[in-house]
Amino acid sequence: MSPAKVEAHHKRGFIVPIGGAEDKEGQADILRRFIEVSGGKGSRIVVIPTASKLEDTGRRYEKLFRKLGADEAKALPLFSRDDCGKDEWLSYIERANGIFVTGGNQLRLSTTIGGTAMAKAIRRANARGVAVGGTSAGAAILSEHMIASGEEGHTPHAGKVALVPGFGLTNRIMIDQHFRQRDRLGRLLTALAYNPFAVGVGLDEDTAAFIDHARVLTVVGGGAITIVDASELTHSSIAETKEGRPVCLTNVRLHVLTAGGTFDLETRRASAPAE
Repeated sequence: MSPAKVEAHHKRGFIVPIGGAEDKEGQADILRRFIEVSGGKGSRIVVIPTASKLEDTGRRYEKLFRKLGADEAKALPLFSRDDCGKDEWLSYIERANGIFVTGGNQLRLSTTIGGTAMAKAIRRANARGVAVGGTSAGAAILSEHMIASGEEGHTPHAGKVALVPGFGLTNRIMIDQHFRQRDRLGRLLTALAYNPFAVGVGLDEDTAAFIDHARVLTVVGGGAITIVDASELTHSSIAETKEGRPVCLTNVRLHVLTAGGTFDLETRRASAPAE
């Protein structure tokens, strides 16, 4: 699933994956910043609560975004594939300045929205400048390849990660969320062993990657982002390793970035936060 083409005189909107459990009661820096990159005062935010089983998830984010300064926030009841083709809901995407995907079960997102008119509308919206963000499962779905499941732990193991198509807003990164809290380095490394082109982005809770039109990632929030760069990989045993056995990877680069740190997805260069 490739990103939509950016037409002349447009810039791609921000892509904002969040590691989950973002601050909602205190300073709410991540959500405030999301409103800013969605146009600030007067912004119209569309909330997609499809991943969640909780009936009030959409309403909670509606109230939260309005409280934090959005002019309008509307949760779309996308609970079946038929819902994702309704003109009424597609029209909200056309008018939105920001689109926010909540947490829950990412397979509920991929099986309900993937391949529908709604998924195409979200890609087109981002290509014309609309910010698209998501938290937890909503973060995982944003990229071309989504980690659907995998084992915890530091070591990569063959056959222990399931990958499925995401929304395809970017093919530059592969996202994993709740990263430090759920010990997910091994499963991100396994995913990158299958696809070394992508940059692995491991998001701690209450931490977000704000990726701009120039493909520069900036860290916002109270945790850290682990960047795993396999572009100079010299050896991978993934093709020969039996399922469940550890995988050998050499010359993988790793960066840990905190708030204000950046990573250029074009040049693969990391920068520490400015003092």
